[in-house]
Amino acid sequence: MDEPWYADGLRFECTRCGKCCSGFPGYVWVNQDELQAIAELRQEPLEEVIGLYTRAMHGRRSLRDTLKDDCIFFSDETGCTIYTARPRQCRTWPFWESNLESEETWTETEGRCPGAGRGSLIPVEEITRRMREIRI
Repeated sequence: MDEPWYADGLRFECTRCGKCCSGFPGYVWVNQDELQAIAELRQEPLEEVIGLYTRAMHGRRSLRDTLKDDCIFFSDETGCTIYTARPRQCRTWPFWESNLESEETWTETEGRCPGAGRGSLIPVEEITRRMREIRI
């Protein structure tokens, strides 16, 4: 099997800028374990977290968006309010298949995310592990 184009690794360091969390509608898929972690962090009942902060979409659950098309847990003042319990979709950004299809898609990602292409060199093995954690 051929090595991926990013075989030498890619640089990334989350700046917590919130650009991946705000300004556009989308889906942040969450599973039961992730919802439980959010509930524990917020010290709220699981049923309340599900009812207030998620929506059923395509047979799965997604975090809700605000009226500004921001993630329900994004704050202009503090960034992600659940950062330590953020879902795997958020934890694995920007190492999603859609961003790693080609050097061109990675360059587009670098244009949207100030941490992509900067910071620590992430080895291909770690990139692959994150990419396989969730398919986006």
